[in-house]
Amino acid sequence: MRKRDNCGIHIIADLYGCNIEKLMKINDIKRIMEDAVKEAGLTKIKSHFHQFKPWGITGFILLSESHLSIHTWPEYGYVSLDIYGCGPEKSSFYAYNKILHFFKPRKVFKNVFVRGDINEASRAANIETIS
Repeated sequence: MRKRDNCGIHIIADLYGCNIEKLMKINDIKRIMEDAVKEAGLTKIKSHFHQFKPWGITGFILLSESHLSIHTWPEYGYVSLDIYGCGPEKSSFYAYNKILHFFKPRKVFKNVFVRGDINEASRAANIETIS
């Protein structure tokens, strides 16, 4: 087994042109997020979702491996999605793809960040650089 050289990946995505009706259904969003976690083999600790009035949803799932969060703006057909996983990368990407398939956006801007360079963490700290 290959030794990890990082602490995880962080997928940050902006989903545009999503179906407005889907962005307002808290139970459907909660279900797809929790199904994505379960099917990806991630470990849910706790979740919370909130329905704003008149519309919009915010929610998160706290994981042993980190978190997923979502924020919807139905009036713009927009979803802000955040997946940070320190488990297998394929698990984070599986969850991402499952959620993407549900919303079917017309346009996606995605950034993937590698978090926690293990080699850097083992080097002596340079206080001047940190401060």
